[in-house]
Amino acid sequence: MKYIAGVDIGNSTTEVCVGEAAENGALIFRASSSCPTTGTKGTLENVHGIKTALSRAMEKIGEGISSLRCIRLNEAAPVIGDTAMETLTETIITDSSMIGHNPSTPAGAGQAAGEILLYDNLVRAVKDTPYIIAVSREHPYEEIAAQINLLAQQLKITGLILQADEAVLVYNRLRKKIPIIDEVLHIDKLPDGVPAAIEVALPGQTIRMLSNPYGIATLLNLNAEETRTVTPIAKSLIGKRSAVVLKTPGGNVHENVLPAGEIYLNGSQTISINLDEGADQIMKAVSDAGSIYDISGQPDTNVGNMFTRIKQGMHALDPAASADIRITDILAVDTLAPVLISGALAGETCLEKAVGIAAMVKTQKLPMQEIAARLKADLGTEVTIAGVEAVMASLGALTTPGTQLPLAILDMGGGSTDAAVISENGQVTMTHQAGAGELVSMLIETELGLGDRRIAEQIKKYPLAKVESLFHMRMENGQMTFVEESIDPRFFGRVILLTEHGYVRIEQDIPMEKIVQVRRDAKRKVFAANAFRALRQVAPGHNLKNISNVVLVGGSAQDFEIPEMLMEELAEYRIVCGRGNIRGTEGPRNAVATGLVLSYVGEPSA
Repeated sequence: MKYIAGVDIGNSTTEVCVGEAAENGALIFRASSSCPTTGTKGTLENVHGIKTALSRAMEKIGEGISSLRCIRLNEAAPVIGDTAMETLTETIITDSSMIGHNPSTPAGAGQAAGEILLYDNLVRAVKDTPYIIAVSREHPYEEIAAQINLLAQQLKITGLILQADEAVLVYNRLRKKIPIIDEVLHIDKLPDGVPAAIEVALPGQTIRMLSNPYGIATLLNLNAEETRTVTPIAKSLIGKRSAVVLKTPGGNVHENVLPAGEIYLNGSQTISINLDEGADQIMKAVSDAGSIYDISGQPDTNVGNMFTRIKQGMHALDPAASADIRITDILAVDTLAPVLISGALAGETCLEKAVGIAAMVKTQKLPMQEIAARLKADLGTEVTIAGVEAVMASLGALTTPGTQLPLAILDMGGGSTDAAVISENGQVTMTHQAGAGELVSMLIETELGLGDRRIAEQIKKYPLAKVESLFHMRMENGQMTFVEESIDPRFFGRVILLTEHGYVRIEQDIPMEKIVQVRRDAKRKVFAANAFRALRQVAPGHNLKNISNVVLVGGSAQDFEIPEMLMEELAEYRIVCGRGNIRGTEGPRNAVATGLVLSYVGEPSA
C-alpha cells in the first residue's frame, strides 16, 4: 500500500487530497484538507502552505508526511489583477478655489449665498452685505446663538458654518432660522471674505442646487469656464443632504489628465484598442486577436502604467524570469470608481467610469520546479508536477454522482476561470482565462469605496440584513426574521453580514440595497461573462448548444448565489448546470487535487 497526495495551489486556497493505491491497482481516497495559500500562487512562498495542508490531511488518517510515496502538484500560473481608470481626471484645488462638504448633522433647510465672515472678524462686517459666518469649536453654542440673534438685527446673515457638531443646538436657539452646516474639521482653511454657498435639504431629501453645476453657477455667479471646472464638485455632492461650496477669486483649478491609453494585443493578429472603448469592445478585440502571446499598454498612459506595474510585480516575485514575463489573457469589466478631488475640504470623491482588469501573467518557466525541489528537500519525498489545472479538475469532476461523458467543467477560483470539455473518447479541450473571485472583490471594494479588501471579500461571500429592532431584522430578500434572544445593540439600525461565525457590521453608511446591487452586478460581470467566454472556447464548434452538461467546481462554486446565477444564464441553451460534489463528499472543492491523485493511477510507473 502507498499513499499519494495531490496538491492544488490556488490563488486563495491550497487543497490536498490523499489516496491509497493498492497493489492490485485499486485506489481508495483517504483524506482531504485545505489551508490559505501562502504567498502569490506559483511562487516559493507556497511551500509553507503546502506543508501545512499535507500535515492536516495525513493527521486525519493517523500518519505523518513521511508516509507519502509521492506528492503531485498542479501547474500553478499566477494571476494578478489591477484597476485602470477609463477617464482619470484629477481636479486639484488650490487656494480653496472650490470646496465641497457633506456633514451628517446639518440644521435648517434651503440655500444661502454670501461672503465668508470669520467669527473672530465680526468687526469688519458692513450693512447690506450677505454673510455666511464661520465659527471655530472654541466658541460654545450658547454664545454663538446669542451673538447671531444680536447681529441679525443689524447685519444680513444668510447661513452658518460650524466646526463643532452643534448645528441643531444653535439652530434651536435662533430667532431667525437659517441653514447651518457643521462638522467642518478644517475650518481654519476657510478664507475670510470669499463668496460661498451652502445648502441643506429637508429630511429624507437630497440637495438640488449644489449637486448641479449650473446651480453652483447661479449661487456664485460663475462664468462658463468656471462652471465646467466645478462639475467634479457637483458630482461629488449628488445624493447628499447638505453641502458648502466656496470660491476664491483668483484661485487656480488645475486638471491633470492622464490619457486612458491603448492596449496592444500581440496574438494571431496584432490588434490595438483604446481603453476608452469600454470593456465590451476590449473583450471583442481579445477574441479577435486569437491565440495571444503578450499584451502591453501604450507608454505614459493609465493602462500602460497598469500593465507595467503588473509585470514589475511578477518580476519581483520571480526575478529569474525577467527575460520573458508575458500577459497572455485579460478580462475587462466596466465599473465605477470614486476619484478623490484633491484639496477638497472633506476628502470628497466623485464617481468616474473605470475599467477593471484581471490579467494572467506567465513566464517562460514558472517557478514550479523550484517549489517541487524545495518540497523534496524538506520532506524527502518524490514530488512531481503532474498536470494542468483544467485537465485535473475534469478528472476530479467525474467523481460527482450523476455525471458521465461527454462533460464540461467550469473551475472558478480566486484568480482564474478554467473550462474543459471531456469527449466520450476521453479527449480533453481546455482553456485557462483570467478573472474570477478576486476581480469580484476588487470591483465591490472599488464601487462601494470601502478601501478595505477584507470587508469586500466578506460582502462577496455572505448575505446581508438590516437590524431594525433588537428582536428582528429585514433580510436582503425582504423577508422579516425574528430572534428569540436580543441582538447586540451595536448592530441596531446597521447593515450586517450573516456569516457562519455570527454577525459582522458594515461600518460604512451604505444602503443595503446598493450593496446588494453592486455585489450581484460584480458577480454577473465577471463570472457570467467569463463562463460564456470560456465555454465557447472549449465547446465543439465553439457553439454552446453542443454542450449538454456543465459541472461547477472551485472555491467560487461554493458561493451562495453564483451557481444559481449561472444556471439562469445557461438555461436558454438547455445546459444542465450545477455545483459539483467531488467524490460525493467534498462539494465543489478539491476537484484538482482529486484529479491529480486519479491521474497517478493511469501512469505507467504507477
